[in-house]
Amino acid sequence: MSRFFSSRYSELTAYTPGEQPQDMQYVKLNTNESPFAPPEKAVRMASEAASKLHLYCDPECEILSRKLADHFGVGRREVLATNGSDEILNFAFMAFCDDASPAVFPDITYGFYQVFAQLNHIRYTEHPLREDLSIDPRDYMKNDSTVFLANPNANTGIALPLSVIREILEANPDHVVVVDEAYVDFGGESAVPLIREYDNFLVTQTFSKAWSMAGARLGVGIGCESLIRDLNTIKYSTNPYNINSMTQAAGIGALESADEIRKNCAMVRKTRENTAAELKELGFEMTPSSSNFLFARHPKINGGALYQKLKERGVLVRHFDNPRIEDYIRVTIGSDSQMRQFLDTVSAILNGGEQ
Repeated sequence: MSRFFSSRYSELTAYTPGEQPQDMQYVKLNTNESPFAPPEKAVRMASEAASKLHLYCDPECEILSRKLADHFGVGRREVLATNGSDEILNFAFMAFCDDASPAVFPDITYGFYQVFAQLNHIRYTEHPLREDLSIDPRDYMKNDSTVFLANPNANTGIALPLSVIREILEANPDHVVVVDEAYVDFGGESAVPLIREYDNFLVTQTFSKAWSMAGARLGVGIGCESLIRDLNTIKYSTNPYNINSMTQAAGIGALESADEIRKNCAMVRKTRENTAAELKELGFEMTPSSSNFLFARHPKINGGALYQKLKERGVLVRHFDNPRIEDYIRVTIGSDSQMRQFLDTVSAILNGGEQ
């Protein structure tokens, strides 16, 4: 750090994104990207929008917002499009947390929650996951903090049922509950319908996973009009033109290709189950995943060692140093051919051979 760096951030630990190595061609299964290209209509509309990049983009994202509202079955003023779901999550920390409303989230979850709390100088509590790495809902029924939950949970892929989300909302009438549904399209149950019942409920989703648009950076928040107004206040106080014209156009094209996206998600789920079955035959243990990844460990090899051996053989997965999950690797569900190469490589490693 330079001598000019503000002391306010001296203890900030920045988020570590997944590797994007350039040294060789990998079977890339480390950042939960889609194995499918974005819809052709999304690409075409983004390309057409590029011809007008000399003009400012629409700060209201009006056409995109109407398409989002239609897709989720809510009103136009009940959605807010953002630069990835990271932005809407940061807005929520800024808008709904303070000294009277600290943040609470699991100890093993999306790593940005801790970063956003630190960045915004918000007190926070991390509740440990249970022994089986599932969330204990009772930890979030104390009505004293703003709740942040990824559902399905990041890293573990375990989903809470809608009935439990409802219980958490009922227990926190005076604090906002934020449910991050980045992976919901792969087997979770979306809680979006509950925004009409609870004025303290915000749902976030992303186009980075199911929608094959990780590089476009598009997210969305869904909540009652008053919550969305709060978040718009933050948006217009930081970056009014937060979504560029090409991303807005790509989002519209993707939403108009929703049937294609649903088919892709079904294929990911099928490949996930097939991969999980083969991993079990190899002796792996896994959490029950409702996401586009598997969280797996093998009793005969440490997760870090397996990650390194896979990387040396051209297969990239994710490993976390957290002591509770250091035995695990997180494996994105790629194409069938990518998963075949992953499985063959893992088998060779376990058998002491070369791949």
